[in-house]
Amino acid sequence: MNTETSNRRLSAILAADVVGFSSMMAKDESATMESLKKHRKIVLDPLIEAHGGRIVKLMGDGVLVEFSSVVAAVQSAIAIQQNTAAEDGPIQLRIGVNLGDVIIDGSDIYGDGVNVAARLESLASTGAVCISDIVYQSLTGKRDMEFKDLGEQQLKNIDRPVRVWQWLGAADPSRAKSSFPGEHKRPSIAVLAFTNMSGDPEQEYFSDGISEDIITELCRFDELFVIARNSSFSYKGKSTKIQKIAEDLGIDYVVEGSVRRSGQRVRITVQLIEATSGSHIWAERYDRELEDIFNLQDEITKSIVTVLPLRLSQALIEVSNQKSQGNLSAYEYVLRARWLENHTSHNVPEMLDLLDKALELDPESAHAYSMIAFIHAYSVFTFSPIGEDPTITAVEKIEKALELAENDHFVQTSAGHVYLICGQHDLAKIHIDRSLTINPNDLWLLLNHGIYTNYCGDHERGIQIIKNALAHDPLAPDHWLEALAEATYVLGTYDDAIELYLRWKNPPVHMYTHLAACHAQLGNMDKAQEAAALFEKERPPESDFTFYANSHARLCKHPEDAEHWLEGYRKAGLID
Repeated sequence: MNTETSNRRLSAILAADVVGFSSMMAKDESATMESLKKHRKIVLDPLIEAHGGRIVKLMGDGVLVEFSSVVAAVQSAIAIQQNTAAEDGPIQLRIGVNLGDVIIDGSDIYGDGVNVAARLESLASTGAVCISDIVYQSLTGKRDMEFKDLGEQQLKNIDRPVRVWQWLGAADPSRAKSSFPGEHKRPSIAVLAFTNMSGDPEQEYFSDGISEDIITELCRFDELFVIARNSSFSYKGKSTKIQKIAEDLGIDYVVEGSVRRSGQRVRITVQLIEATSGSHIWAERYDRELEDIFNLQDEITKSIVTVLPLRLSQALIEVSNQKSQGNLSAYEYVLRARWLENHTSHNVPEMLDLLDKALELDPESAHAYSMIAFIHAYSVFTFSPIGEDPTITAVEKIEKALELAENDHFVQTSAGHVYLICGQHDLAKIHIDRSLTINPNDLWLLLNHGIYTNYCGDHERGIQIIKNALAHDPLAPDHWLEALAEATYVLGTYDDAIELYLRWKNPPVHMYTHLAACHAQLGNMDKAQEAAALFEKERPPESDFTFYANSHARLCKHPEDAEHWLEGYRKAGLID
């Protein structure tokens, strides 16, 4: 008998751990251990035994369990989360389930099947269960719980992408540490099956594929409640009014579209509609050459999904701006603060006031903490820094946001930006990479990825990432051009940087210092002095440009890039 073969078997693996265990232990070690023992006695052990599981090992705040049945493993995981939620105690779990080959070593097991389960657990939201695609496919005919498709994920130390599905049944925002601002009804949206207008029934797979991919990718945005495909596709081929669909599904917004193919060209139209009134919020048309149909499907899906949540957010802001502050939810306070954010100091007091109000309504609003962290960090560039060292508060607030919602793409993106401003490039990379794994469709993330790449020294790649991000949205705000201008400056193409800076309407005062540096590097001293004079005229009284210059240089990972900026400021006469 082959010994290696005899020491292997196919098993369903459940990996679970306690959310925030370290911070709980730091606050009250005895109470935490007592709660954990109680949870194991009342919830974990009985439910694992009832579903035929074998506890392989307990690891402080975690547990590894082996099942012979994949269905039993998933049923056990869901029952554990449901009963944990019902207990309403301090213990909250993340659970991952995988089906794979394991190696037997006495009573222990290890191998790829175990590793994937552990990575799935770390990916799961609080109160949720993440399962691999092989587990999901094994549940065919037995799925009495709805799973959300998270798409393919690159799991740490796993050499292949894994498609992941998540069950969120126990993740009730009213009690769990939610990954989006609480105490509000998430905007709900249904993506209808796109209409095939090609006159060729065989093209139906393409129009359906576009719609299905949009649903999958929109599900990455935790701030949206996306109706499942089975429900939204039930109206396919029917002439049903949008208002009736809204009533049936209980939704706020609808995405509909059409696909028309003619020869080797395809035209895809998409519309975002306010469901109750039927009014159009956004519409776009995509005309493309039909070369590789699958690549085209991916390209169009990404273009739509990258800009659609932004347009929806703008529509929600318009609605919230029509309300008095006393009638706003925590979510709407955060939306208003986002609307005011334009990289200047003028709106900072109002933004912080709005975010404080959001936290009064929802003390666990991770998005509010993220924005407060970003505002403090970015204040080093506004000539009105908040306190002597705003980065201290920024780090405290972003750590709080990460504790509340480590699997939220907005929180992870904010963390990447905050740590970059603090000059902690390795930490910034961890969070930028994490946010790209969670949701590569977030336009702000794509822009921040380019900013990070530029300041870490890969300037040409940074420019390309930024250009690709901006290409998704021709209506992007002017201040987003700053990222492209700064990357262009470091490459030494100062004329291009000047052109970008001059496109900025109502620029913040620091833009004049960048403009002065560009002109000074070109030897255009008259224009450099003109820009410096505009800066001196508009800068806040007693502001410290040397502090700004050093903060700007700290963004650069490589000393030569930092010196490049300081050199430009020196040539322009802004610093000694």
